[in-house]
Amino acid sequence: MSVYLAEFIGVAMLIFFGCGVLAGNSLKTSGSYQAGNVAINIAWGCTVAMVIYCLGDISGAHINPAVTIMQAVRGNFEWSLVPGYILAQIAGGMFGGLLVYLQFINHWEKTDDPQAKLTIFATAPTIRNNLANFFSEYIVTFALVFCILGLDTNTFPSGLKPLAVGCLIFLVGTSFGGVTGAALNPARDLGPRLAHLLLPIPGKGSSDFKYAWIPVVAPIMGAVTSGLIHLALYDGIVDYRLYTMIGLTIGTFVGIKLVSKNENEESIASELIDEIA
Repeated sequence: MSVYLAEFIGVAMLIFFGCGVLAGNSLKTSGSYQAGNVAINIAWGCTVAMVIYCLGDISGAHINPAVTIMQAVRGNFEWSLVPGYILAQIAGGMFGGLLVYLQFINHWEKTDDPQAKLTIFATAPTIRNNLANFFSEYIVTFALVFCILGLDTNTFPSGLKPLAVGCLIFLVGTSFGGVTGAALNPARDLGPRLAHLLLPIPGKGSSDFKYAWIPVVAPIMGAVTSGLIHLALYDGIVDYRLYTMIGLTIGTFVGIKLVSKNENEESIASELIDEIA
């Protein structure tokens, strides 16, 4: 039970501080309005580092379903623990979202923009394109996980690893956060998004669950693929897991492309019908 509680607390801390700095940046009366991307990404990086320092010895501080699943696929984590870890992580994300809501409870109604309120809790792309957005979340999570695994593979002082991971989060956020918000973590997006859906936030608008599958599925696939390629490079293990994941990845990208093409064709046909009518 302690490992599940640690994951719950870890993700709750992650969201409380990470989404807290987003709230300060987006809510006009917060006192830190428009703090900027550098401040935001420093906060996320520092939070990840501190959570690992605090809870790493208890649960491993996965604080991310993509990492949990990746480690299980690699054979480094028991599958029997995976459901409990993921439920604890998502619940922690929801609780963290609740804490952010309560912390800024007097400020929500002072900001009119519903999209600004949503992006405090959940990620959103600056330009909506499912294929491009999925690729961004996939490849950025792939790179992040590969670098983290590299810290474990090579000689590196264990006490500095959380700081290195925090620096990676800062690097990823400043480099690619502007594209999709760089969720990197299904619990980071889905948990607070559910909180946004359920909480009585004044003028909040849609929780945009039409997009929500991307920051859930893409990080998981990116993390697992990265973990298996790392296993192939460093341990020489190339088996059905890697082949299956590569095939699944290709199939997913092709499927997204075909669905997007059909949606575009339907949209064009609808516009033509409207013009004729």
